[in-house]
Amino acid sequence: MAVTNIAPRSFTILLALLFVPAGLAAEKREWFKLTDCRYVAYQYNDGDSFQVKSGTNDFIVRLYFVDAPESNLRYPERTREQSEYFGATLDETMKAGAEARQVVRDLLGEPFLVWTRWASAAGRGRERRYYGIVEVNGKDLGEILLSKGLARTKGVSVTLPGGKKASSHVEKLRKLEDEARTNRAGIWARTNSSGGDKQRKPPATAPKE
Repeated sequence: MAVTNIAPRSFTILLALLFVPAGLAAEKREWFKLTDCRYVAYQYNDGDSFQVKSGTNDFIVRLYFVDAPESNLRYPERTREQSEYFGATLDETMKAGAEARQVVRDLLGEPFLVWTRWASAAGRGRERRYYGIVEVNGKDLGEILLSKGLARTKGVSVTLPGGKKASSHVEKLRKLEDEARTNRAGIWARTNSSGGDKQRKPPATAPKE
């Protein structure tokens, strides 16, 4: 699988890729490896979406595969749906969202790596976001959040940079989520016994990029 290493420098060529027709872009899109990335404090950062700096360029990364609780009611329908999934109150859900945001900020206090295909992660806000996989000290940030009980397996999936199929990775992530739930880690310590059951029977197939 094609992988391009990007040291901090101009993104002119990369941004040009955004204007390739969608079908053609999906076929030719490759992974880019951004090294020495930095976390940027931003009012709308949360556990699964946050602003980063690579060289002189700032952009928002939306994690593949996982969904962290919202920390506010900016999008009330989304927060309520998460609350129902985890079997927690709205207040407990938002507390978990704030915890996820802080954990990410602490973990990304040192340089980290971002894998991206520059696929647009369209949200309800005006900010331009791109899907990505974040690694800190060789560990996948999404997996860390799941293990801490601060996210669920949900979101856009993609074949990993090393070629691992999305379905295999989703299976791994669901196991991590189940373990966190069994251990009552994070938000699972605040949930009722039925939290997560409705959405997980049968397990939904994660939408692909």
